[in-house]
Amino acid sequence: MKKLLRIIGRSVLVILLLLLVFFAWFYNRYGGTGKPFPDMSTAPMLPDSAVEVVATLPEPPGNLAVSADGRIFCTYHAESRPEVKVWELINGQPQPYPSMAWQQPRGKDQPFLDQIFNIRIDAQNRLWTCDHGFHGLKQPRLLAFDLKTNTLVQQIDIPKALCGIGSYMQDMQIDSLGAKIYVADIGVMAMRPGLLIVDTKTGKVRRVLDQHPAIKEEAYEINAKGKKMYPLGFYWMHPAFDPIALDKRNEWLYLGPMSGDKLYRIRTSDLNNETLSAAELAAKVEFYAKRSQCDGLSMDVAGNIYLTGIEDGSINVIDSTRTMRTYAKHPLMRWPDGLSFGPGGWLYIADSDIPDVMMQSKSHIQSSAPFYIFRVKGLALGVAGQ
Repeated sequence: MKKLLRIIGRSVLVILLLLLVFFAWFYNRYGGTGKPFPDMSTAPMLPDSAVEVVATLPEPPGNLAVSADGRIFCTYHAESRPEVKVWELINGQPQPYPSMAWQQPRGKDQPFLDQIFNIRIDAQNRLWTCDHGFHGLKQPRLLAFDLKTNTLVQQIDIPKALCGIGSYMQDMQIDSLGAKIYVADIGVMAMRPGLLIVDTKTGKVRRVLDQHPAIKEEAYEINAKGKKMYPLGFYWMHPAFDPIALDKRNEWLYLGPMSGDKLYRIRTSDLNNETLSAAELAAKVEFYAKRSQCDGLSMDVAGNIYLTGIEDGSINVIDSTRTMRTYAKHPLMRWPDGLSFGPGGWLYIADSDIPDVMMQSKSHIQSSAPFYIFRVKGLALGVAGQ
């Protein structure tokens, strides 16, 4: 009996030591503290009443895309572990898109909507979904649905050599021809951000700007309306590459980390020039403007850049003077996330309320409901779905 107790005691000790080593490694890699982010807000350009509530939801939305004829598509945030991943707002209620059957495994080797984060609508009226593959442990992929028939028309699997374990495909933008898709890999666990360029005609995928300083996280903490982002008490959330925007002439791609105070840009002609070396391409990235920590970007046809303010729950704008101003706020806005223009110059905003979602229990998420989609008129028209 004593021998058995000694064995059990040693086993427990080994397990505790292994846990201690793991937590020490985890804290060293993902923990720590950041410096406060400077307040860059201004008096809002628009009154609160200019921001409208479009939908009141039982679960937190992630990203959204609004079609040219006003159909509103959205995801429930992948980190909330939803049963329905992609839905369409019909008569004010979210309905699974294209069906409930697509939200679940559909049989061996058949694609389905699994770890969906971002969605966009291209000029061919196709809804593209971005599946990050559960941090690369599963198959990352893009799926395109024809909005006229609501059927799958294209599937592009992202090679795991380009987006493997520890990756996390986030925001994406599609050029006006629907020929190129630019996808931000935030690299949450791998801590290796990069840009994926997908050719929709050939299915070829390239990874560029790997760990470029313009897309790496900075040493800021995120204080979202009084909630500091240290999930579990020791995980320091200061994400890298996330928001991207493409101008409507397909000339410039704007990019940067979520946790950072700078917006950069690079010409798409350089991104798609495969004769450039990695170093030559890296040198083409240029600083554009100072900005808030943000989780989403969009642009109108006049070149104004709209960005979410995740610390103060705002929508900001950078105009041709390269100066950021607070554009609009709403008292219910907690963590504005995905952006999409719709018809009539309306800019739609999905508020994901990340502090009440990230590494939280389902009961906590449910207790934080309701969640919201908003909209506000932009300074100029935008391209629907982008």
